[in-house]
Amino acid sequence: MTAPRGLLVAAAALAGIAAGWLLSQRYLDRHRSALFSNAPRRRHAALGYLSGHPSPETVRLLRDYVAWEHHGGLKRRGIRVLQELETAVG
Repeated sequence: MTAPRGLLVAAAALAGIAAGWLLSQRYLDRHRSALFSNAPRRRHAALGYLSGHPSPETVRLLRDYVAWEHHGGLKRRGIRVLQELETAVG
């Protein structure tokens, strides 16, 4: 007995999405403390991690980061994340 082709495709797509999500979470967890790294991709990953963790300490850290960051795109992203966290923290 074989499963219908559509069911196999759906299962494969779901497995791919789950694997992609797990890999992205591992990447973010690994680089969450790399906010001041030399590598822009690591700084971007750290911003992604910090965006989900609002706290007064994170806001202070992001203020320092925005003042330090020299890459235009990352600085704009840092400012957006900082504004969102300031709103969330109050």
